Amino acid sequence: MELRHLRYFIAVAEELHFGHAAVRLHMAQPPLSQQIRALEDELGARLFARTSRSVSLTPAGQAYLVEVRAVLAKVEEAGRLARRIQQGEAGELIVGYMNPAMDAVLCRALAAFREQRPLVDLRLRELPTSAQLEELRAGRLDLGFIRLVHAQEQAGRAPQGKAQRGQDLTGLKTRVVAREPYVLALPEGHRLAALDVVPLAAASSEPLILFPRASMPALHEAMLGALRAAGAEPHVVQEAPGKHASLALVAAGFGVCLVPASACDWLRKGVVLRPVTAGLPVVEMAAAWRAGAEHPAAQALVDLAAG
Repeated sequence: MELRHLRYFIAVAEELHFGHAAVRLHMAQPPLSQQIRALEDELGARLFARTSRSVSLTPAGQAYLVEVRAVLAKVEEAGRLARRIQQGEAGELIVGYMNPAMDAVLCRALAAFREQRPLVDLRLRELPTSAQLEELRAGRLDLGFIRLVHAQEQAGRAPQGKAQRGQDLTGLKTRVVAREPYVLALPEGHRLAALDVVPLAAASSEPLILFPRASMPALHEAMLGALRAAGAEPHVVQEAPGKHASLALVAAGFGVCLVPASACDWLRKGVVLRPVTAGLPVVEMAAAWRAGAEHPAAQALVDLAAG
């Protein structure tokens, strides 16, 4: 039995005339009659009572019509859902992100995405870049928003005798969605807060609050390398996993920290932000996904983030 047999049955049941049903179906009457008989034989039930003057539904045919209409409605609904998913308008989208990406671009993009595609079930997971790359390759994320670190950011900055290794993006595609500079977070009243732009050499000599190396090793080395190049050996007094914790420690007077410029959206009381002179890596955030596993809804979110 095929779906076309069910459609043949409905046409005859609604027209109650084989000739009219055949015209409606754009086919000849004899093949239609044969298909209906074959359907009845397969079901083991008479669906129509036929006379030389009329066609009517049997009780079995009336019950079958109700069920067949429901089946075809579900088939059509499934087709619409498949088309919506193919167009990125429905289904599930699992997105990884790191906090700077959320602050810089993703918050705005998610608001627009949810308004445009309300039937997409968004699942968000906050993860460091390294974990996102693993989850993307394993197929547990459809899309990630990561911090890119380029090889040139690390050139010449590795401790002597140690090789630098950048991000492994094998099997992934990326698209840059935002770039922003680092700024220096200082306790309110700090002597450097009086400057409009803080020399990087002055910043490098201050007690530093920095994220753990294990979370983003390449960026960690790039940051320390830039501070060393400015003329002082960085003195890391405290590690903090994210900018909110780092800013709280700055407010408490533990030291200074370097945060993306988008941190101004969440500036903590007791902290001031100042630009620094050139030398630090640029914060470059990108969308990442598995090559060959493009998700239409994911690409729509990437477009919004990049816009």
